[in-house]
Amino acid sequence: MIAISRPHFEKQRKDKLRKILDAARQVFCRKGFLAVKMQDIIDECGISRGGIYVYFSSVEEVFLAVLEQRNKVVTKWSEPFEVVLDNFMARQKERLMNFENSLFRAYCEYIFSQPKEVIRVLRDTQLTQLRGSVEAILNYGVSQDVIKGIDIPQIAVHFIVTIDGLSVLALGAALPEEIIDEQFAILTKLLFKGGLNG
Repeated sequence: MIAISRPHFEKQRKDKLRKILDAARQVFCRKGFLAVKMQDIIDECGISRGGIYVYFSSVEEVFLAVLEQRNKVVTKWSEPFEVVLDNFMARQKERLMNFENSLFRAYCEYIFSQPKEVIRVLRDTQLTQLRGSVEAILNYGVSQDVIKGIDIPQIAVHFIVTIDGLSVLALGAALPEEIIDEQFAILTKLLFKGGLNG
């Protein structure tokens, strides 16, 4: 019998979990939340039913884990701040331009199907994590001495409100690229013109 070391076993466990969550994210992006069955996730990741149920007992558990994974932000970058900011904005624009295949649509379906107390806790958690992500990026700009004289928490809120507002607009209809570019240009101007008072 071959003994498997604990670190090796733990790595395999993490790899399998990542595979499940990556596949589930694709399913939620394609189908939303309400239409997804556990079998959809099983089919997408190619792991047996029993293999998935070791980690999750419901589609809802998988979805919440996908949201948690998405919210983990990289806070160590090697690129210049402008590249990090451009990459962040490009990801947001891509999501807004392809809203039908985004996790935000599934998120909206989920929160509108839940009791108010569940929604409040989830929204507060999501807001806190998103704010932390945006603030980390902006603080990176400060650390590189690229942006100065701005109130980071206040500007982070403007980023969140703008991006979430555009997301809500995209729920109803395709969002013109010009509107996204115009709003993102305003956000960028806030950074390099000294904030709201610059």
